[in-house]
Amino acid sequence: MSNPYSPSPLDLSRRPTREVMVGNVGIGGENVIRVQSMLTSDTRDADACIEESMGLVEAGCEIVRVTAQTRKIAENLEHILAGIRGKGTDVPVVADIHFKPDAAMEAVKWVEKVRVNPGNYADKKKFAVLEYTDEEYAEELSRIDETFSPLVLEAKKRGVAMRIGTNHGSLSDRIMNRFGDTPLGMVESALEFARIARKHDYHSFVFSMKASNPKVMIEAYRLLVARLAEEGDDWNYPIHLGVTEAGDGEDGRIKSAIGIGSLLADGIGDTIRVSLTEDAVFEIPVARELVKITEELRKNGGIDAELSWDEVSWNPFEYERRPSEKIEVMGIDLGGDETIRVFTSREKWNAVAHKLAKMGDFQPEIVVEQSGVREIDPRDETAIAELNSLAEPLLITVRDGLQVPVIPAFRLLASKVDPKHPILLKDTLHPSDDPERDFLPTLLTASRNIGSLLCDGIGDAVLVQGEEAPGQSLRLSYNILQAAGARIFKTDYVACPSCGRTLFNLQTTTQKIREATGHLKGVRIAVMGCIVNGPGEMADADFGYVGGAPGKINLYVGKEAVKFNIPEGEAVDRLIDLIHEHGRWIDAPAEVAEV
Repeated sequence: MSNPYSPSPLDLSRRPTREVMVGNVGIGGENVIRVQSMLTSDTRDADACIEESMGLVEAGCEIVRVTAQTRKIAENLEHILAGIRGKGTDVPVVADIHFKPDAAMEAVKWVEKVRVNPGNYADKKKFAVLEYTDEEYAEELSRIDETFSPLVLEAKKRGVAMRIGTNHGSLSDRIMNRFGDTPLGMVESALEFARIARKHDYHSFVFSMKASNPKVMIEAYRLLVARLAEEGDDWNYPIHLGVTEAGDGEDGRIKSAIGIGSLLADGIGDTIRVSLTEDAVFEIPVARELVKITEELRKNGGIDAELSWDEVSWNPFEYERRPSEKIEVMGIDLGGDETIRVFTSREKWNAVAHKLAKMGDFQPEIVVEQSGVREIDPRDETAIAELNSLAEPLLITVRDGLQVPVIPAFRLLASKVDPKHPILLKDTLHPSDDPERDFLPTLLTASRNIGSLLCDGIGDAVLVQGEEAPGQSLRLSYNILQAAGARIFKTDYVACPSCGRTLFNLQTTTQKIREATGHLKGVRIAVMGCIVNGPGEMADADFGYVGGAPGKINLYVGKEAVKFNIPEGEAVDRLIDLIHEHGRWIDAPAEVAEV
């Protein structure tokens, strides 16, 4: 396979990069993975921004980002910076820029880093269908150069860093029409801006490739790293990781762990932001735990086996489920194109058997001890050869107790065995019997390990062993499948984190929408505080609820706005009406699930 993103599919080592300084904080190089967050306070309220910044710093945030919607608002960054420094902290501050180059030119006077989005820094998205000749495309790039170069030169002069941050939801019409709504389009969008920066001998920048869909995000970052390697050794820029619109609660943490955790396990990522639809301070423990479990993964070492990119059974840049043959286990079909099944242990099945009717969708489907699954060490060539000699497909998994990391172990198994054999994924090879075990690292580890493999197309069934509580382990199994897009069993929400651009209370609104629509299985609803990522990120959503103006909501079907300027107090009811109009509404069941 050409252009691999890492030396080997089994490699856990961190991608080497140059160091980029953001104030006094180094990103990349020999630095630890940095944790950052974004203020939810209005940038015009300096006191609120200063207070929130101090709370983030106290929680362990190393870099603080704040939106700057206009030049006038960006002027207040001077007072925010002065207030933060007056509190005795030198935490770097990043200005987040969308649509307004003049806001960026003001912000660069005050902050240590500026984030620009190539999709809207020099373009206004019109969802226009245009065909560009090579000459017309070159003219567009020349126009972008004229708009972007002044910021590059000013940042270089002042020693200010930059993030060239592509968002899947806001690719320009130019990129969309040449490359489509694809990971390749995301990468090319960023490279256009990076080439302008390099033309001016400016290298103090990092990249990001954010999306709300973990599969898209993972593929885009891998493709970016492969393309940077192709460009040359001096394209070794650090990488910022984040899942846009991850949501809140357990779902937001799971989706973040799949997207960010998987890439960290791939060796990609030098700074991270977990985007939750919650107060920003709650993002920090999640981000720090993701860094911690990544460091533990690398410290414990890899797997003593070799696997080249030419031997892998999947395409790391484009999702396709690993082919297998269908088999029947305990009366349930799995493998082939069947839905991915949820396993549990006999002990856990017995513990919940009396309340299965009350557990709603979180049902155990197969008992692992009765499944006939063959556990093997994927490094055992004799065992692999025996499996490959079988005429009939057999359910297989990696054996418990092995001192090997989960992701490389299952990648090795999937690549070495005949594809006809379905695979049972595990979150850990060391089952937990500790009821006092902290759930957050268990959730993040399970989501990273199983989610990463599912996004590679590997796996026909899942078994969560790291959580002792039966109901909680089943809920975690299903929620990982949902977040990875592998098995949609409930309403799917794309909800952006709060920030200074938000035009309504995202947390309470998202909760209100969940309460009204949480029973609509398979319906995807986007809740967006403003228009920055709205239409693009909603391309995969069925319905959208977007802040259009203070107190006013626009409703979307897909990426098309169909209802405008609805008073916020009426908007949830109007959203329900819209779902009715399109035949997607069903009445909620009388009984609520228990787990």
